[in-house]
Amino acid sequence: MIAVRNWLARLAALALCATAAAAPAPPPPGAVAPVFTPLAHSTLVTVDAAIGAGTLILRVQRTPSQVPAAVTALQVTLDGRPLPVTPRPDGTWSAPLGTAARGPDGTLDLTVTHDGVRELLIASLPGAAAPAGGNAAASAAGLLRSHKQLAWWILNIAVVLIGVIAVSRRMS
Repeated sequence: MIAVRNWLARLAALALCATAAAAPAPPPPGAVAPVFTPLAHSTLVTVDAAIGAGTLILRVQRTPSQVPAAVTALQVTLDGRPLPVTPRPDGTWSAPLGTAARGPDGTLDLTVTHDGVRELLIASLPGAAAPAGGNAAASAAGLLRSHKQLAWWILNIAVVLIGVIAVSRRMS
């Protein structure tokens, strides 16, 4: 029985280490995570956008599963003028707006190349960015949405550990 408990303790420690290693790095102190709003969608992809500090931040996800899509190229034009788009380490894309955005009524043409498919999506430029303090409810919803997979992994590990403990008690 003691050997089983030691084994379970080691398994639990390994599971905690694995979930901690899989967790995304926290943002730098003082940084506010962008709040994404739906911008455009097709049958295959959904594009969400956030505007912060004169930069348009785009997130491309698969429509049915809401997981990041493997985007090979992204081109953005605002009112017929191309914007330089650069990939970011977190899987999003950024396009500096500069003086191109005079107001929230600009028309965006997004050309998304993914999985050998090239799609043209048309959308309106999202409104002004949220205030620096942000909306607490929107921030909490964004936090839960981005950590949902991690929560499922922790729940699954907990269920398996409870099952192992129950079986080991019956065996002894």
